[in-house]
Amino acid sequence: MNYLRFLMAATVVAALAAPWASIPARSESQGVIAVVNDQAITDRDLAQRIALLKIMGDIPPQGMTKHQALKSLIDDQVKIAEATRLKMMPSDSEVAAYVTKISGGMKLSAGGLLSKLKSQGISEASFRRYVGALIGFNRIISSKYRGDMAATPQEIDAKMAEIKGKVNEEMSRIMADPRMKGVTVYSLMEISLPVEDNDPMLLQARAVEAAQVAQRFKGCGSAKAAAEGVFNVKIGKKFDADAAKLPQPMRAALDKVGQGRAVGPVRGKGSIQLIAFCGSRKITPPKPDFRMPTREQIERAVINDKYSGLEEKYLSTIRDKVYVEYRDQSYAQQ
Repeated sequence: MNYLRFLMAATVVAALAAPWASIPARSESQGVIAVVNDQAITDRDLAQRIALLKIMGDIPPQGMTKHQALKSLIDDQVKIAEATRLKMMPSDSEVAAYVTKISGGMKLSAGGLLSKLKSQGISEASFRRYVGALIGFNRIISSKYRGDMAATPQEIDAKMAEIKGKVNEEMSRIMADPRMKGVTVYSLMEISLPVEDNDPMLLQARAVEAAQVAQRFKGCGSAKAAAEGVFNVKIGKKFDADAAKLPQPMRAALDKVGQGRAVGPVRGKGSIQLIAFCGSRKITPPKPDFRMPTREQIERAVINDKYSGLEEKYLSTIRDKVYVEYRDQSYAQQ
């Protein structure tokens, strides 16, 4: 668990009354992946850990595998063992205070928060171990490396420059996308003169009527007036079409007649048709609106990065202090 999320209280905790020493060893035999000290870790535990970290927003963008979930659970046991040895595990009252703070921030009661976790399949026992490891190990790192986690002005400046550079690079990439240049949209309307059969004389007569409508057509708002006196004319609703995707002959014909005029007559399925050119407009996607984080936010990010590095550094020195027996050997290949 990273330091920033701990300080910002982005974790989810619940009121837990039993003391840490009372957590029982797991007795399941089915689905046991590994045993860490006397704690069995099952496939269900892995699923619970992934679900918990999803709720907390601590899942990497590419997701979390069961191997990674197992490592997280093993590290919890390492953290608990070390915090217990150094007498830094939190008391029930400290946990309760933390619960109140976090649940309030989520607009839930402590009991409601625990119910929410249970609804996601996260057991109280697995959550208790997680919370104990979180608080206890944070105390160890904060105490041991207190002087190493402060962010200097130079480090904050460098982080700001790094973020700004990445933002500018991403903005350049986005703005270079052809789609950001926008598209020209033609607003069109279909005017149809239905023909019941293929009688050449009838088709010719309807084509003459369509030509009369086209001649009188002065814009899509006057379509009904242009068709007045002509039998059975169907005027469709206006629709938008990407000009670049129109057949080239059609676009050329529309451009030639211009806006407010109609192309045709042309033979359609069961009708003689006109295509009215109502107008055009250019649609340009909005430019992404990105705001640089504040200097205070960047300072916390620098501290977070330092904490993560120090946490991993310390963990690497104490992982061999716990006994791990892999029951499923496929998980032993980390």
